[in-house]
Amino acid sequence: MSKSTGRSSNAPTSDNISRLWETLAAADAIVIGAGAGLSTSAGLIYTGERFERYFSDFAAKYSFRDMYSGGFYPFSEPEEFWAYWSRYIFINRYMDAPKPVYDNLLALVKDKDYFVITTNVDHCFQKAGFEKNRLFYTQGDYGLFQCSRPCRQETFDNEDLIRQMMERQKDMRIPAELLPVCPHCGRPMTMNLRSDDKFVEDEGWHRAAERYEDFLRTRGQQRILFLELGVGYNTPVIIKYPFWRMTAQNRRAAYACINYGEAVCPAEIEKQSICIDGDIGTVVKELRRSADVRNRY
Repeated sequence: MSKSTGRSSNAPTSDNISRLWETLAAADAIVIGAGAGLSTSAGLIYTGERFERYFSDFAAKYSFRDMYSGGFYPFSEPEEFWAYWSRYIFINRYMDAPKPVYDNLLALVKDKDYFVITTNVDHCFQKAGFEKNRLFYTQGDYGLFQCSRPCRQETFDNEDLIRQMMERQKDMRIPAELLPVCPHCGRPMTMNLRSDDKFVEDEGWHRAAERYEDFLRTRGQQRILFLELGVGYNTPVIIKYPFWRMTAQNRRAAYACINYGEAVCPAEIEKQSICIDGDIGTVVKELRRSADVRNRY
């Protein structure tokens, strides 16, 4: 399927939001594909005031100006590395998102037959109340550690240790006794984030992948809405391209894309698509308002 644009981005209007609401309401099933743009809309911003609030000391010492860059900095000591990363994980995984975008999205689909596939690792879906067995986090989870080798396909919840690192760090260092090590081989732990061939796909990951594949298989030729939110072109083979392909293969399916500057679709599925160039949170809020109005009558 070509990547060329059949339907270009359209700014949010009452017409295209109304069309999206009607498509969502009529769908037998909804598959949500979420990328970084969704969490950005929810206020999980890695630059500016939010970065300065939590990392001004690291910024002053090392001159990086955003959380993402800091994540790649070659800290010379693990105590400093984990002082940085414990803050990073805590504010982006264990603190609530500043804006209720995920809550509004859940309100739209909670009574529908839905499934979520996401490349995000911040766990916002589950924190908002989405059912765990309807979620597939393909790229990992800030809330999990894994062996850095890894010696086995196993992950470990990190919340207790991350909170201890936050509470006990001083002068951009954590106590050495808090450094995470694999309980099996004693090697240093790392985050369960897909960045190379050492990413651990544990039993939970494989069960989620199977549930996703089963959801798609059993819905067959139903009226499915493939709702893509904030997905760019870093990893299009995970969500974007499969959504396009599955829409083309099912004439009863619809594809909707909400994204700043990248809300496009191939010509082959133009008639089945709704592309909105705008803030996801604003559009979802309008959709929820439409739902609330219609539910009153």
